[in-house]
Amino acid sequence: MRQIVLDTETTGLEPSQGHKIIEIGCVELVNRKLTGRHYHQYIKPNRDIDEEAIGVHGITNDFLHDKPIFAEIVTDFLAFIGDSQLVIHNAPFDIGFIDHELKLLNHPMGSVTTNCKVLDTLQLARNKHPGQKNNLDALCKRYMVDNSQRDLHGALLDAEILADVYLLMTGGQTKLALGSGPNGGEDGDDRDLIIRLPADRKRTKVLRATEEELVLHKAKLDVVDKASSDGCFWYTVDNYQ
Repeated sequence: MRQIVLDTETTGLEPSQGHKIIEIGCVELVNRKLTGRHYHQYIKPNRDIDEEAIGVHGITNDFLHDKPIFAEIVTDFLAFIGDSQLVIHNAPFDIGFIDHELKLLNHPMGSVTTNCKVLDTLQLARNKHPGQKNNLDALCKRYMVDNSQRDLHGALLDAEILADVYLLMTGGQTKLALGSGPNGGEDGDDRDLIIRLPADRKRTKVLRATEEELVLHKAKLDVVDKASSDGCFWYTVDNYQ
């Protein structure tokens, strides 16, 4: 299964008002494994960027003046996503902008959903965590994904972070050994858990029982052992017998 985790940055909020895509970032997952392949492109919109949008992503008109327009990158972009499932946070926003760009070009595809299915991680998060904040920053905190480099929104960085959040939100990447394949599964599945933890995360402190606490624990087990017809299971576990 091939999935593309995708994010865009734009000149504003509404394509119906002439706003355009200025950055696309994608990372590839195959069988829920990050492959290291990605697609990243800045795009000249041929229109001014709203000041509010610049405050969100930090991309300026001057920065984009020598970048290609969407028509020049559309073939490579569509070739990268192919017919994969697109994983997007607040998918209607990004899909709306991509489809608007395709419409402006009279592109034969018409809509990106012609070839691709779409999974909206915002809707997925709302179903799993009703009544809670489910923006990307909130999900990073909830699933302990490091977003310390995310001072501003950026399409590629946000796609990388979203990939980690999505994998954790849907059960992570786990090693399976259920079949007879070369890596344990019937289809050779061998999936590794990838979790981004904050760089300053402190090591968990281990507090060991004192001698007095061990004596009290043993006395409690004696009571359980006498009251049980089968004996105390925890004697064996704690190596008391």
